[in-house]
Amino acid sequence: MFDDVRVMISAEEIDAKLAEMGAAITKDYAGKELLMVGVLKGAFMVMADLARHVDLPVEFDFMAVSSYGASTKSSGVVRILKDLDQEIADRHVLIVEDIIDSGLTLRYLMKSLSVRNPASLELAALLVKDGVERPPTKILYEGFHIPPEFVVGYGLDHVEKYRNLPFIGVLGE
Repeated sequence: MFDDVRVMISAEEIDAKLAEMGAAITKDYAGKELLMVGVLKGAFMVMADLARHVDLPVEFDFMAVSSYGASTKSSGVVRILKDLDQEIADRHVLIVEDIIDSGLTLRYLMKSLSVRNPASLELAALLVKDGVERPPTKILYEGFHIPPEFVVGYGLDHVEKYRNLPFIGVLGE
């Protein structure tokens, strides 16, 4: 069905990494109220599966931001398409991202949220793209480092398709 996609990271590898990340989050946020903020659309699968590995009561919220359009490279212009539904002042906020690429969108998002005075603001990302110039970014919970290839699956898309793949893959030429 998806013969044009080469598997980079299997579903089993993803689940094992999310379990590891979830255990660390559970330990670090013990006794605290945690708000996980997913960055739509890509992070919805990561956040759902990561949350299942966090052994704490967790609240969820979502933001939608855009810097890609229909392109495979970030434009550098960030637009907030959907803001948070909840106030985050004095709350422990964990942003959940599918992939850290140029870091421009994330940098904008972190600045935007930090001025709202959360008790803490940290980042979890399933994928970090290596070989890409980006501003320094502190990722407290990180999954896999990948080469600078355009990837799809597990929430990541190409023109809104391939998000439903259970693995991370690379489109064929």
